Amino acid sequence: MELIVLMKQTFDTEEKIVVRDGAVQDDGAKLIINPYDEYAVEEAIRLRDLHGGQVTVVTVGTDRSAEALRTALAMGADEAVLIEEPAGGTDEAGVAKLLAAYARSRPFDAVLGGHFSVDRGSGQVALRVAQLLGIPHAGAVTKLDADPAAGRAVATRDAEGDDETVELPLPALFTAQQGLNEPRYPTLPGIMKAKKKPFARLTADDLGLSGEETAPLTSAVELFPPPARQAGVRLAGDAADQARELVRTLREDAKAL
Repeated sequence: MELIVLMKQTFDTEEKIVVRDGAVQDDGAKLIINPYDEYAVEEAIRLRDLHGGQVTVVTVGTDRSAEALRTALAMGADEAVLIEEPAGGTDEAGVAKLLAAYARSRPFDAVLGGHFSVDRGSGQVALRVAQLLGIPHAGAVTKLDADPAAGRAVATRDAEGDDETVELPLPALFTAQQGLNEPRYPTLPGIMKAKKKPFARLTADDLGLSGEETAPLTSAVELFPPPARQAGVRLAGDAADQARELVRTLREDAKAL
């Protein structure tokens, strides 16, 4: 199978994130592969190992995004592609156009990506890519069985807490949900090999897209951290007193009743 994985580098949400002047400060911040994209990388590698073929990971970003690409190569991906983020900036619509243009430039059996990214959480890039390519997609996939010889795939997806099983013709696009697999840790030999492996660098011009086509259609009006959580209140007295005080607090202070 020829597999393309759409990947994004994100902030590690387990680390402290600093927002200043309406922007996340990335100086010294730890960046990782978006966790949901990591599931997609792992699943693509498993499909490749089962059916043969090649896994290519592709991302739109800056020079620092090379770190994420090399991590994917260390996991076992075969090739990596860095599409340079346009100088004028872009958004989800522009990123999808760049990724779709790359996918059109080569044959593929399936495209995989994360269900959403943990930084922006829009969950729209992969779906836009499927629309631009004119291929079917299944989102929030928790199990995937592909039969490239028959040109079909069966996916089980998380449908608001229920399981839904769908069958799709290939090529198709799938977005990975937590539970699809357990991503492997890169091995030391894999890390050393990935450091030496070259990867392709492309620009919007290389993909036949103009600055106008990739220009952002949306812009962030304001970005700020959530308010600090207020300290809890311990209710005194016996159970009856605590119940009365809780009801009063919910009714008079929180206005929840």
